[in-house]
Amino acid sequence: MTKTEKVNFVIKTLKNLYPEIPVPLDHKDPYTLLIAVLLSAQCTDVRVNQITPILFERADNPYDMVKLSVDEIRAIIRPCGLSPMKSKGIYGLSRILIEKFQGKVPQSFEALEALPAVGHKTASVVMSQAFGVAAFPVDTHIHRLMYRWNLSNGKNVKQTEKDAKRLFPKELWNDLHLQIIWYGREYSPARGWNLEKDIISKTIGRKSILKQKIRD
Repeated sequence: MTKTEKVNFVIKTLKNLYPEIPVPLDHKDPYTLLIAVLLSAQCTDVRVNQITPILFERADNPYDMVKLSVDEIRAIIRPCGLSPMKSKGIYGLSRILIEKFQGKVPQSFEALEALPAVGHKTASVVMSQAFGVAAFPVDTHIHRLMYRWNLSNGKNVKQTEKDAKRLFPKELWNDLHLQIIWYGREYSPARGWNLEKDIISKTIGRKSILKQKIRD
């Protein structure tokens, strides 16, 4: 297969598997999405979705969030891990949203990435899922599969994002990044990988990895 044929195979397969694409993190608006994505760093979406209802019952907007102390936020979000950093980030960005943006989440990468504890991936998820701006956030699943499918060299997530944006049509980025995440979880996980179920990797995957998997 040529690289173009591989890309088209990925698009077609994912569209057939996921014609409707659920958003992994529960939220109701850009602010609650921003907080949920921040909490998801080194934490599963399942765990985040268990914790955010507790947090959002107390504060689902920046004005109520800053009424809580950093320690109160930390106590609630502790099960998500990295709670000292995340609690300070949530409190700090909430205050900035009030002071600079009238309590609204800004609709630009630059403004989002300037907020405490918000990196490029978090900003990309918010821009994509909250505002419909074309973005290709790369998480561990996408990074793993782009390498496994021989569509990126796997050096770092920055290069993987660059390769994904170069290979896939821009109008599909927002759907594809979610479809690849779901595919990675269900068909091509890091552990317990069953190659027979993983039709994409089996068809277009990196030969060295497939040979190793077959031997295993």
